[in-house]
Amino acid sequence: MTAILLDRDAPQAEIALALDDIHDDDSTAFFMPAGAMTLVQFRRWTHSPTFPKTGTLSYIGKEVFIDMSPERLKSHGSVKTAVGGTVIPLVLKRKTGKLYFDRSRLVNKDADISNEPDALFASWEAFKTGRIRMVPSNDGDDYIELEGTPDWVLEVVSPSSVSKDKVKLRKRYHLAGILEYWLIDARGDEIEFQILMHGDDDYVPAKRVGEWQVSPVFGKKFRLRRIEDELGDVDFRLDVK
Repeated sequence: MTAILLDRDAPQAEIALALDDIHDDDSTAFFMPAGAMTLVQFRRWTHSPTFPKTGTLSYIGKEVFIDMSPERLKSHGSVKTAVGGTVIPLVLKRKTGKLYFDRSRLVNKDADISNEPDALFASWEAFKTGRIRMVPSNDGDDYIELEGTPDWVLEVVSPSSVSKDKVKLRKRYHLAGILEYWLIDARGDEIEFQILMHGDDDYVPAKRVGEWQVSPVFGKKFRLRRIEDELGDVDFRLDVK
């Protein structure tokens, strides 16, 4: 494998100008046109020392998404913890592949995206067949990207990511051929927990058995519910059977 290096001819000045072209200065998260920046150039930038060390930056179909907002503990962080607390032991027990949570960058050329899902899962088969691969960092000491098509992705909606998660990424993940997309919005009174399966033109809801949803990727049924913790505060549990 060869690390992606910064191209001296890449329009770094144009990239800088594009990032300065922000019309909503009061917002902590926004989309902006990528301008002359391609996915290839964005990827080179993510490997470079000049890439921002804080915040979230994604390339999503000729747009750059910039999010500087803090993570919400209840409706976002606690939900990811609930999913991880159930899914991680399941994958480890069955030895079916690898899970990645937070700040793991997924790149897919067909979908024209470079994004950091809340979590993703890639089966051993995906790695062995080359459907997904790890891309090394420039120093060769580690890896910075997963390129290709994982089996499963998770996005937990926050106020800054509604259109990103529910519209733009849904379309791009489908173009990438990702088999299963979990989309969770726990901000309101009712939890919106959707297990979405790859269909011909869009994602379609997974099979339901009562309040349970069937996940073919994990071979289990799941439900997400609110509970009360020891402090009387809101928490979440992802049940599996």
